[in-house]
Amino acid sequence: MRIATGRIELSPDTVVSTTTYNGQFPGPLLRFTEDRPVVVDVHNDTNVPELLHWHGQVVPAEVDGAFEEGTPFIPAHGMRRLSFTPGPAGFRFYHTHVAAHGDLTRSTYTGQAGPVYIEPKADPGAYDQEVFLTLKEFEPSLGHGGDMAQHFLAGSPVPDLKRRGEKAMADSLAHGMPHGYEVGYRVFSVNGRKLGHGQPIRVKSGQRVLFHVLNASASEIRSLALPGHTFKVVALDGNPVPRQAEVPVLWIGTAERVSALVEMKHPGVWVLGDLSDDDRKNGMGTVVEYAGRSGPPQWIAPPPFTWDYRTFARPGTATAATTQRPDHTIDLLVEKRNAADKGFNIWTLNGVPFSMDTNKPVLDVEHGKRYRMRFRNATDDIHPLHLHRHTFEVTHIAGTPTHGLHKDVVMLGSYQALDFDFTADQPGLSLFHCHQQLHMDYGFMILLRCS
Repeated sequence: MRIATGRIELSPDTVVSTTTYNGQFPGPLLRFTEDRPVVVDVHNDTNVPELLHWHGQVVPAEVDGAFEEGTPFIPAHGMRRLSFTPGPAGFRFYHTHVAAHGDLTRSTYTGQAGPVYIEPKADPGAYDQEVFLTLKEFEPSLGHGGDMAQHFLAGSPVPDLKRRGEKAMADSLAHGMPHGYEVGYRVFSVNGRKLGHGQPIRVKSGQRVLFHVLNASASEIRSLALPGHTFKVVALDGNPVPRQAEVPVLWIGTAERVSALVEMKHPGVWVLGDLSDDDRKNGMGTVVEYAGRSGPPQWIAPPPFTWDYRTFARPGTATAATTQRPDHTIDLLVEKRNAADKGFNIWTLNGVPFSMDTNKPVLDVEHGKRYRMRFRNATDDIHPLHLHRHTFEVTHIAGTPTHGLHKDVVMLGSYQALDFDFTADQPGLSLFHCHQQLHMDYGFMILLRCS
């Protein structure tokens, strides 16, 4: 793997300069075999130290790709050899994990992301074609507002959390503070091409196509629909779901992945694209073209749809095995200090922002014990929560106990509560953070130390 700055052509009239892997976006698809050791040499041709994070994999901290855990940097104009055993099976990805703060030419704002598929031992089911899609925005800029969707996610606000968050914001504005910075984008792409450019996805009537969709955004939640078709979700974040279900729209949080089967039974030339008209018109889509069909690609907006993780989980609480009950619970209250750091929001967990200078706070966990992380979101933002080096089980969401849904990123709704459980089986430090780049850079992180 080679990290270098260069230019990528999203369309003939849109060429962006950014940092990529191997001179391309997305980075090359890496196909590994579960439990078969690999060696990856990462060359850094840039002027700044870099990190490469193996998102969703259970690997040692020195390889994982987070300096907070103790992973060594890949030096500027240097190389680092990474040796690890891939796993677990399924759809993972790799991306940079350096801090950006207000520098929108760094970290996940760049083109440093690529898909990983670790061949599973279990057959995902019969399909005729496999398609990997990486969704990504470019040319970011700072502003004071945005139109990001907020109401697509199942669940209702918790009244006391909403009161707390709205009071904090009202008090801040009353003291003359502006709204904190948000990030917006000018151009959008699927697999590094704007809608209408690049090759279409060519299909035949009667085929079953397995789509693996990665949201490689630094900050955005993405949606995806294909007129006249439904998506049968078979895996989330690379992990098979307990209940496969058909949905008309995929909603994908930052760094989430969805694997879904689509039966091709509505011939035509269609736009597979984002529900946002502006984002889709600025590139967030691709074309699906049936054999023997031609003409301009068509878009038909789907009816309103609520994304509900409970659809894919088993209802209720697992009580059959004692191992399913947590040994300890970690309560975490999410709050925002509006525009508190030179116009940037500061994000706190239990009133404390993470410090990259002291690498704290750190929570100690005991090896082999099962922990429940219980989140209460006193902000109006949706937070894609990510735990490194572990797969967790979502155990309470949208006001409902669930079990069997295993992920490595999950969206915590605006003013909502969510629980997930994990087993502390990885020695050393593991980073937990919101995957929205601005949020993690400005405090929304914590370290877990397993001994």
